[in-house]
Amino acid sequence: ATAGAKHLRHERSEAPRAGDGPEIAARPRRHAPEALRVAAARLVRALRLPLPLRRPAGRLPAPPPRPPVRIYVYDLPSRFNRDWAAADPRCARHLFAAEVALHDALLGCPAARAARPEDADLFFVPVYVSCNFSTANGFPSLSHARGLLADAVALVRREMPYWNRSAGADHVFVASHDFGACFHPMEDVAVADGIPEFLKKSILLQTFGVHGPHVCQEAEHVVIPPHVPPEVALELPEPEKARRDIFAFFRGKMEVHPKNISGRFYSKKVRTELLHHYGRNSKFYLKRKRYDDYRSEMARSLFCLCPLGWAPWSPRLVESVLLGCVPVIIADDIRLPFPSVLRWQDISLQVAEKDVASLETVLDHVVATNLSAIQKNLWDPVKRKALVFNRPLQEGDATWQVLRELEALLDRSQRSRVGSSR
Repeated sequence: ATAGAKHLRHERSEAPRAGDGPEIAARPRRHAPEALRVAAARLVRALRLPLPLRRPAGRLPAPPPRPPVRIYVYDLPSRFNRDWAAADPRCARHLFAAEVALHDALLGCPAARAARPEDADLFFVPVYVSCNFSTANGFPSLSHARGLLADAVALVRREMPYWNRSAGADHVFVASHDFGACFHPMEDVAVADGIPEFLKKSILLQTFGVHGPHVCQEAEHVVIPPHVPPEVALELPEPEKARRDIFAFFRGKMEVHPKNISGRFYSKKVRTELLHHYGRNSKFYLKRKRYDDYRSEMARSLFCLCPLGWAPWSPRLVESVLLGCVPVIIADDIRLPFPSVLRWQDISLQVAEKDVASLETVLDHVVATNLSAIQKNLWDPVKRKALVFNRPLQEGDATWQVLRELEALLDRSQRSRVGSSR
């Protein structure tokens, strides 16, 4: 029976089929699959259908890239974080909300989060200190920040062994405030208070950063962008398609008399100088009153002015990039987030605080020379994505960039040290 079956298969392979043309019938049947493929290709071409894509044999889709570090997220009692978020929805959306967004992104990404502390490179301590909206002006109070963080560190020290083995050097905190972990909006008070002693050996993720020494960056730190809701990048036309009929834009606090009620000079007088020089200049769209739809104005502008306030940084930096408006940064010595990816010198302008009177001349020169090159760099989607804290985390977004920056600090990781000594 076996020999008969072999013979039958051989006979069928040699016999022509009814209706086959002479070219196909003359070939052995074992070539029929090739002939069918050729015939199918001819039919596809005749019908002008797209050919199906064929994956090379044995090649599987590339797995998604793994985040560069693994972080253990402490499960602290809700009084340190979730209770604050539940009390006021602004907690998760305002300019200081990176502390919430990073926590959410890490919890939602198993590839970045170590399930067991023994497998972690670094340890994240999720404390929301920017959600106490108890002040009359609507901005969060930071008066409780030091006490809340001290309680969290005491709990971690008492309940887990990992802080004590490194004195907190491989522990990460978010300090997304005017002057970082100095926890005060006025620089003189922030400098006088300094960073709490118990945080000085840890890693701080902070929006504040300047070139040169400063009391409020006397700890290992990574400069991060201020939080802007991710949907801002999606709610208006793509930057390259927007109609830009405003030359230079700024809306925000501008003191006619720069000495604030606190007795301090707001914005180091820079915003007052802007109003003084350009308040009646039709090329400059400067507004002092609040307007909920101000981002639509930014999307219509060629240049968005980003002067310092109390601190050097501002959410306008992120909003400008997301909306395709060239940021004009007026804040001496500011250090900006993720410079290797964003290449700020290619997508923005920096004007010295003392040169505000020459700003119009500077902007006119850019328009006449290299505005189109700056816009081309600025409108790169990679740049926009790098400034947004997505939930869940996405490759290339702000949380991803934070993890890349933390990778450079893995010499502080006890796990890395143990691994390298083996």
